This record gives sequence, C-alpha cells and structure tokens, in this order.
Amino acid sequence: MTTPKLHELGAAQAATLLARRELKAEDLVRACLERVAARNDDIHAFVHIDAVAALAQARALDNGPVRGPLHGLPLGVKDIFDTTDLPTAYGSAVYAHHRPAADAASVTLCREAGAVVLGKTVTTEFAYFAPGPTVNPHNALHTPGGSSSGSAAAVADHMVPLALGTQTAGSIIRPAAYCGVVGYKPSLGRVVGAGVKSLSPAMDVIGGFGQGVRDVALLGAVLTGDLRLLEAHEHGTLRIGLCPSPSWPQADADTQKAWEQATQALARNSDSCQDVTVPQDFGELMQLQKDVMTFEMARSLSFERLRHREALSPQLVALLDAGISMDGAAHAANLQRTAEWRLRIDALFERHDVLLTPSTMGAAPAGLAATGDPLFCRSWSLLGLPAVHLPLTRNARGLPVGLQLVGRMGEDHKLLAAAQRIHERLRY
Repeated sequence: MTTPKLHELGAAQAATLLARRELKAEDLVRACLERVAARNDDIHAFVHIDAVAALAQARALDNGPVRGPLHGLPLGVKDIFDTTDLPTAYGSAVYAHHRPAADAASVTLCREAGAVVLGKTVTTEFAYFAPGPTVNPHNALHTPGGSSSGSAAAVADHMVPLALGTQTAGSIIRPAAYCGVVGYKPSLGRVVGAGVKSLSPAMDVIGGFGQGVRDVALLGAVLTGDLRLLEAHEHGTLRIGLCPSPSWPQADADTQKAWEQATQALARNSDSCQDVTVPQDFGELMQLQKDVMTFEMARSLSFERLRHREALSPQLVALLDAGISMDGAAHAANLQRTAEWRLRIDALFERHDVLLTPSTMGAAPAGLAATGDPLFCRSWSLLGLPAVHLPLTRNARGLPVGLQLVGRMGEDHKLLAAAQRIHERLRY
C-alpha cells in the first residue's frame, strides 16, 4: 500500500499521529497550504486563506500541550460562519470585507479542541442556490453541489482533512455526494448555531466533511460534546431499513446501480435488511420543507431584503418575496404538522436501526449555473434526523456516486457506528 502524502491523511489518522507527537502540526499545515496553493486557482474551494496566521497557530500548538481531539488539524470553515480573524461575506457582495466581532460558537469549539483554521471556504449566496465559483474536483465542468460547495471540494481535493458546513435542505449531503467525501449532518439542535448566518431556524444544522466516517465523527464529537460519537463500531446484527423514498422514480441509472449493488452486498452479510414502508402521505414533506424554509428565510434575511435588494441574485429575491407574503398562521400550522411528522417517522426506528436511502438523483450534473436538486434530502432535513453520506463508487465518467444513511433523532452515535460498519462493507 502506498503511504499517503501528508496532505492526504485522513483526520482521524492525522489526529493520532499529532497526539503522539509523531507528526508536527506545522508540517501538516504547511503541506495543506502547499496543496491549496497548487490547486485552489483551479478548484476555487477557498475564498480566503491566511497562511501566516495558520502556520503561527501550528507552531504554537507544537510548542505546547496537546489541546484536544482536533489538535493540529487544518480546518476549512464555510463562509457563513463568523470569524474574527478572517473576512466573513456569507457568499454575498453585500458583506465584502465584513469582519465579525466574535467567532461562531462552532468555530470557537474547534479552535479550543486544537484545530487550525486554514481559511474560509466558498458558499453559495447566503447558503441558498446561487452558486459560487467552486468547481467539482473530479471534473471542472460539473457542479460541486451546494451550498457547502467549497468545504466539500476542499476535502475531496485533499486541501484540508476536515471542513465545516451547514444544511437546511441538502447542503451537506448533496455536495458530499457530488464530490465523493463523507458528509455528516447531525440531529437538529445538537450543535449550537450562534454566529452562523441563519436561514431557517426550524431546520438549520451545522455539520461537516471528512474522508471517512471516523473523521466526521471526530469533528462531530467536538461540535456536539458527545464523546459517544467516537465509538464508531457496531456489534451484533444491524437492522437496516431500505428506503428508496417516494422520489425513487427520479433517481438516475447511476444511483439505481449503486442502490442495487449496495443492497445485494448488505444482504450477503449478517445484517438484517428489510424494505421500509413509509406513510402514504410522506410525499407531502417535500412541499412542507419548501414552505417552512421559504417563510423563515424571508424573515431571517429581512435586512438584506429591505436594504440591499439590488445586490441579491434574482432567484434569492424571488424566494424572499414569496416568503414574506406567506401567512404566519399557515406557518404555525406547518410547524405543528412538522412536529406531528417527526413523531410518526420516529416509529420507523422501532423496527430499523438506520435507513438506507439515496443522497441525490445521481452524480454531479454538468454545468456550473446550478448546484443540483436536494430532492432526496428535503424530507430528512425537515424531520431533523441525523444523516451521513457514504461515497461508494464512480460512474463511467469518473464521478462519485453514493448513498446516505439516516438515523433516529438524537442517536447520532448509533448512526455513525452503523455508517462506519456499512461503509467498510460497501466501498468497491
């Protein structure tokens, strides 16, 4: 087996070497910075880098005690997270050169655990659908997905071992799928959102990207404070619910092939695989997610809508106009309906430990004018359930294809343990 170069090390492997002092933080940070220098002009994953500050932080870590689980690990931070030492523009010219007075809580937690913030990664405009400059590392003519486009691309291209992202509809799982990395969206409410530009408080979730399940579990443990996430091993029979979802007819040949191969491989093992029967009206969750997001985004971005309308993209303006005209009583009813659905879907986990379901309709679409459809993510985002994208294979064009696992609300540690086990069995 070929020994990986420093910048290619996964976060968990690098963290072990750093904690043992068998690897210097400065050497790892320098290797990642060199990769960024060589590749970022092509991939456009980072919107801002401060190499001098990153190297200074790394040297300080090498000269002091081990700080925590992320000691010395380079980290990419999506540019909707506030940072005091780096500009935070939220993917919009409205906030060019903006310097927040405080770091986002999640960024502070990562720094406290020893992470070295390498720079800010590209986000779509206010984490909605207007794309930034990032391209797919596997084919520059294809989208990397969104809205966490830069974070997913940076990890996929080995610029950093870990990166922070957010999801309201499909902004972690979809770019993870298109770029071929592991993406982890925690349960709703498990990570404090202070200092992150809010779109929809009912659904916004902070998570991240890594090369493997153990990598995102390391990041997740720091973000949530739940050390059970580090116990990424599952014993006994795993009850896997096969849930292609009512949107399955829109999955393309690549996703269908990955599904067939994955379900056949799992059936050959000792795991229990059973088809999931979702409620007949499950399809209504798609529109419900859109309505809740539209109402809340229009209000979350009221300052931008009223004071900087001319600087916003046409698609964002259209969404904000639609959302601000929506009735508050109808929104309250939508939130109540969402709460009822969360109880209904929770019953599925009496019979299944995790649900296997598509992440996307297929591999990354060609073109950079759009970021792809979050079709297979919307319902799970509305329900607030934890999810992990697992990259499994490549299609005939060399683009990544994979599937996602969805877990029970609040049982992220069980989801990640199952994801580690399943990923080891399914990669081919």
